[in-house]
Amino acid sequence: MTGPAVPFREIVLKVHSRCDLACDHCYVYEHADQSWRTRPKAVSDRVIARTAQRLAEHAKTHALPSVSVILHGGEPLLAGPARLRSVCEEFGSALSGVARLDLRIHTNGLQLSPRYLDLFDEFDVKVGISLDGDRTANDRHRRFADGRSSHPLVLKAVELLRQDRYRHLDLGLLCTIDIENDPHAVLDALTALDPPLIDFLLPHATWDEPPPRPDGSPTAYAEWLLAVFDRWQEGGGQVPVRLFSSVLSTLSGGPSLTESLGLAPTDLVVVETDGQLEQVDSLKSAYEGAAATGFDVFSHSFDDVAAHPGVRARQLGLAGVSETCRRCPVVRSCGGGLYTHRYRAVNGFDNPSVYCADLEALVRGIQARTSAATVSPALTDRNELAAGQHDLTRTLLAGLHDALDGRGGARWDEAWELAAVLESSDEGAAGLDRVLAHPYTRTWLLDVLEGLHAERPEAVGQALRLPSYVAAAAVRSGLGLEVPADYRDGRLFLPTLGELRLAGPGEAGRARVRAVGEGLSVRREGGGERIVPRGADSSDWLPVRHFAAGGAPRFALDDLDPCRDCFEAPAAPRLDRKEAEAWAEEVGRAWELLERAAPRQAADAAESLTTLTPLVAGRNVKRPYGHGAVGLVMTGDTQELALALLSGLRRARLRALLDITDLYTLDGAWKYALPWERNTTVPFSGLLAGTYERVGLSFLVPGFMEGVPEAFDMMDGAAEPTAGGMRLLESLRDEARGVQGTSGMNILMNAVVHEPVR
Repeated sequence: MTGPAVPFREIVLKVHSRCDLACDHCYVYEHADQSWRTRPKAVSDRVIARTAQRLAEHAKTHALPSVSVILHGGEPLLAGPARLRSVCEEFGSALSGVARLDLRIHTNGLQLSPRYLDLFDEFDVKVGISLDGDRTANDRHRRFADGRSSHPLVLKAVELLRQDRYRHLDLGLLCTIDIENDPHAVLDALTALDPPLIDFLLPHATWDEPPPRPDGSPTAYAEWLLAVFDRWQEGGGQVPVRLFSSVLSTLSGGPSLTESLGLAPTDLVVVETDGQLEQVDSLKSAYEGAAATGFDVFSHSFDDVAAHPGVRARQLGLAGVSETCRRCPVVRSCGGGLYTHRYRAVNGFDNPSVYCADLEALVRGIQARTSAATVSPALTDRNELAAGQHDLTRTLLAGLHDALDGRGGARWDEAWELAAVLESSDEGAAGLDRVLAHPYTRTWLLDVLEGLHAERPEAVGQALRLPSYVAAAAVRSGLGLEVPADYRDGRLFLPTLGELRLAGPGEAGRARVRAVGEGLSVRREGGGERIVPRGADSSDWLPVRHFAAGGAPRFALDDLDPCRDCFEAPAAPRLDRKEAEAWAEEVGRAWELLERAAPRQAADAAESLTTLTPLVAGRNVKRPYGHGAVGLVMTGDTQELALALLSGLRRARLRALLDITDLYTLDGAWKYALPWERNTTVPFSGLLAGTYERVGLSFLVPGFMEGVPEAFDMMDGAAEPTAGGMRLLESLRDEARGVQGTSGMNILMNAVVHEPVR
């Protein structure tokens, strides 16, 4: 096992090893490990003090901002208020000034009283209560040794915790599933108590001691949980259910929210009443001694436990699950199931969960029920994609303001305040939106943020281009607002508008700019005002030109923006008038070709294309840029240009989607052989990007469909796609079907693609 051990952020402290109930599904008393019989009933002051010291050392060593201590048993309330107070005081003292302490207690609630809750209120101890549903469900397992029901006393405890003075301590309800209980009745009973959280737990089982399945169904537990899920959704999901929230999170590319699902490494250690350090308690269900490490708080640190092979095995993520699980598409969501549930005597834990079929059915069931609501609308709505891109740019700008933290000085503050003035009117906000939507505004923002993060000395200076963006927005608004901005090397570029020539090469200074009719009023510091027409090239002004050649949509030919050099070939220098017109005409002819051969793709592209930038042959480092821009090398070959244009648009849209929604996660965890290039393996991102591009270009070059069906099959069986990624694959399959039988497909059959599709 390689890599450093994951530090513990959570410890379970067994404060009492006995219980006042006799639940027949309890992993402590009713399963394989019976070590509780030889342990002290209550934790000693010595164990408490030493454990608190060990935790403080661990938190300090790893600079942990917070740690959780869960008081557990047996039944922890049997330890009594005095001992629980000692625990709270000892840990509070040890962690003071080291890390924030999150204290919790998990109880059956039978002993809960105002005396305990006043103590918990004093130390902010959150309380979780075990309750399996209505009385019928709860009494199926959670009874006293003499058979009496515990349900009334548990309800009394829950009601006490719900009182206003204690409500802030309520952690929620833990419910162990029994599929013989009515799923709707269980959920209704739990939600009626209005808990902050419900946690459904699968009963502990292994392949040697499998869970009961009265009807023999391999997915009985999934069916029970999906019935609960449907009821939960009908009620608006007002009470969070951790199990469902975790699956929904992972389907969207987020983390698991529970130890029982997902691939997050374990960060929990158990301290028994005698000071023995053990692995997660549920392992007691596997075999005698399964949780043991041989360590204790007196002779060993928490780092010693973190390095234990058994603990490390649960910190390996994807590498720690069985080969069957690694090949399963839902492994990100189920994580191979709870480690304990994988156990089989013949080969240990190298198995799928004994609930494998249930977990797959549960994940797929939740996915099928929620995909329409959880998938980003940007996947199907171009306006939503554009809006999401715009929101991202504004978020980046706000993030830059925070990252500068005053380092931009008076010039940044002045520009920021003027931007706020623009935002206060409809015309000003529209002008600012136009400038922020420009694709290379994104390049500037990301370059500056990266520079600040890397502590590059020039980054603050790059950030101080903000005034030029605000000046361009003010000019576009037509409000006559005067904005000061700095020029460098004698030039001031106003994004989306053009470049002012204010002085000679190498000169720098400050000028005030405002709109005047169809021109610009410019006042250099120490100089008078001059009016610069904005229509055509002049010695003072180079405009960003716009064209609508042929059937192409109107686009900006941006050969000025200082941030435009962000493609896989270098940006060309400024074109003269004839060169620009010839370039636009060639793009128009290429677009007409696209409209004949691939009308759907051309129509889609027409709604997103805003900016074309001429490139020159060669390669450079690719940098990020915003939605709507394509860089093109002008070769004089209309067919080649049409392919390059469509290829660039496809790549731009996929990148724009990835900017605002997670289409996959764990990229690189698996490798795939490209069907169209057998000796090349790529991560999922490479397979998706290649397939996405080839499907679009196949309308022009049908040979590009070779290998695409195989790629679809690989991606359908992959674990990386999120719900959004799967939705994209569905639409991509639909698009691929349209290739078959399309007339005019051979138009570009012999075209040479400027940039090979990989």
